[in-house]
Amino acid sequence: MKLVRYGPPHREHPGILDSDGHTRALSGAIPHVTGSTSRIGSLKGIDIAKLPVVPGTPRLAPCVEKVGKFVCIGLNYSDHAAEAGMKVPSEPVIFMKATSAICGANDDIVIPRGSTKIDWEVELGVVIGAPAKYVSEADAMSCVAGYCAVNDLSERAFQLEGTGQWVKGKSADTFGPIGPWLVTADEVPDPQDLSMWLEVDGHRYQNGSTRTMIFGVRQLISYVSRFMSLQPGDIISTGTPPGVGMGQRPPVYLKAGNRVRLGIQGLGEQDQRVVAEVDS
Repeated sequence: MKLVRYGPPHREHPGILDSDGHTRALSGAIPHVTGSTSRIGSLKGIDIAKLPVVPGTPRLAPCVEKVGKFVCIGLNYSDHAAEAGMKVPSEPVIFMKATSAICGANDDIVIPRGSTKIDWEVELGVVIGAPAKYVSEADAMSCVAGYCAVNDLSERAFQLEGTGQWVKGKSADTFGPIGPWLVTADEVPDPQDLSMWLEVDGHRYQNGSTRTMIFGVRQLISYVSRFMSLQPGDIISTGTPPGVGMGQRPPVYLKAGNRVRLGIQGLGEQDQRVVAEVDS
C-alpha cells in the first residue's frame, strides 16, 4: 500500500493511492496515517476501488503523523564520507533531527535567518511500525512499517563551523520533507536495492543506490535500538549517497528561487521550491 496524508496544514486527511495513481479518501477507515503496523494491518482487504476519489490536486502533507523521533545516520555511504573529507565510520554515526523540521514532500524549503550554506541530501527513510528495544538484526525487519523518501536538508555552517552537535544545522523548519507516500514494507522486498537521485534546477547532483550503504537497514535498526527504544512512527533516515553541495568543487549551496527534485525507486518523488524566510 501507498498511504498518504493530504490537505492544508493542521487539516490533513488520510488517503491511499489506487492502481491508477489517484488518491482515495481513507477517513472512513482510519483517523490518521501513523507508523503503527497494527493500524496499517487493519487496512488489509479493504476495497480501494470503493473509496471516494479525492478531487483536484491537494497538498501532500508529511506522509506520517505523530513522529516521535527523527533519527538520522551520518556518513553511511563511503563515497559520501570521502567527499565530506571524513573517515568511514566503524559503527553508525547517529544524530537527531527535530521533528518540527518535518514538512510535506512538495512544501517550500524556507531559508532560515543567517543561513549561507543550505545543502541537500536524498535519503531512504525507514518508518518504525512496532516497538523495538535491543532487537536483533535477525528480527529487525519485523519492526518496519514501511519506507519513504527524505530530504535531509542541512545548513553546513550551522552544522560544522560552530560548536555543539550537528542537530542545529539539521533542524530548521522545513528541513525534513518526508513522502510523498508511506510505502508499506510488503511493497519493498529489498530496501538495499533502490536507486535514488536528486536534481537542483534540472542538474542531477546525486545518482546513487541503497546498495552502497555501509550499514544496511536491519543493522541500523538493531544498532539504534541498543541506545534508545524505537516506537511506532519513529523515522530512521539512513544516510545519503555522494553528490551533496558541500562536495562540489567549488561547493554549491541552495538559494532562493532554486527548485529541488528528488526520488527513490518505488517511493515517489519530491519537488520543492527554495524561498527566503519572510519576517513576521
